[in-house]
Amino acid sequence: MAAPLHKYDAPVRRRAVFYIPGYDPIHPRRYRELYRKEGAAQAEISGYELSLSARPNGAQYGWNIKGLIDGTHVDASVDVLVWSDIVRASMDTSIPATYLQLLRTAWVYIGSGALWRLMQLRKGPVIAALYPVGMLLVQLVLAVLLGLVAARSLDLLPLVLGPNPVPALEALKPLVWGAVFVVALRWFKAKDAKFFAYYLMHDYSYGAATKGANTPELEARMTAFGEAIAEALQSDVDEVLVVGHSSGAHLGVSVLADLIRAERVPSDGPPLAFLSLGQVVPMVSFLRNAYRLRGDLAYLSTSDALTWVDVTAPGDGCAFALCDPVAVSGVAPPDQKWPLVFSAAFTQSLSPARWKALRWRFFHLHFQYLCAFDRPRDYDYFQITAGPRTLAARYRDRPASKSRITKAVNKFTSTAP
Repeated sequence: MAAPLHKYDAPVRRRAVFYIPGYDPIHPRRYRELYRKEGAAQAEISGYELSLSARPNGAQYGWNIKGLIDGTHVDASVDVLVWSDIVRASMDTSIPATYLQLLRTAWVYIGSGALWRLMQLRKGPVIAALYPVGMLLVQLVLAVLLGLVAARSLDLLPLVLGPNPVPALEALKPLVWGAVFVVALRWFKAKDAKFFAYYLMHDYSYGAATKGANTPELEARMTAFGEAIAEALQSDVDEVLVVGHSSGAHLGVSVLADLIRAERVPSDGPPLAFLSLGQVVPMVSFLRNAYRLRGDLAYLSTSDALTWVDVTAPGDGCAFALCDPVAVSGVAPPDQKWPLVFSAAFTQSLSPARWKALRWRFFHLHFQYLCAFDRPRDYDYFQITAGPRTLAARYRDRPASKSRITKAVNKFTSTAP
């Protein structure tokens, strides 16, 4: 008599997927449309079938997927665990408040030495973090110069209108300078969809404002995320997959650590899997007050209750590519088993023509993990979310990338105040 399959090896017919976005103020429908477009492209390239259908609005925003991959029909539900309202509220600041955030954030990272230590890992995300600082300062200088040019232009009026055309001309100069200065700064902010300076500044300042601790609003939302995942773990699906992208990766770490500590992951329930993509964990874990995150990283890294796979790529300049988030944070226990860290290898999984087209599109590359590859290797987001194999079975024999970084460089390694 054949031995029964382990639950990680059994084929998946039904899957519950929970997607945790990064710091993103946009409505979650963007992720549905991204999945629809890129999933169709990947299905055509790889020779499988994939279809998406909308789902009535409920507690979570999401959609349903039907996949036919490797001859197996799979039904998957995707729920976006939304915190975009919290993001929007944190971005609802004035121009002066944003410049104050700039000073505060720079002080937190530079004054603590975190910036220097982060640069020892990957310079790309550090440059991305410095970009909004530099761009906002450039905008400030340009606004000052434009105001000065406008004020000095008043000196030309006598040449056009004759001597003393406007009484107290000198007194008007500060008013003109101030008006042009304000208009210029407001114009730059209105065009931030092109510059991304304010967006990125708010992103980095969100964690820096609390030096790595979670706000009460975020903690409450993470508790709600945990409830949704716990409910799925009590259902008859064949896998519960949590995907955390960018800042959503460290939220996923804490949500899952809470569930496992509370013994809400049943041993006889569906396999639990965690896929972290394009993670920026060190940007938070390297801050003084990130006690909770560091403790959750250490705890999750030894758990037998889940499979944790971390995928990044050196071509993504916004992520800490191939940095083991547990190890580099300085909290790796001797019996660490997670995460499995490997590269999506953009330069190999994208054709030369496609890579050339995307090479300098930094924000697109940060989302490439959720997109189609025209020369796919062993990473395929759509097979992971809509295919018949669990995450554990798919990557059981996959070695970690040899070039992964495991050196502990964090100054702050305490997991409790």
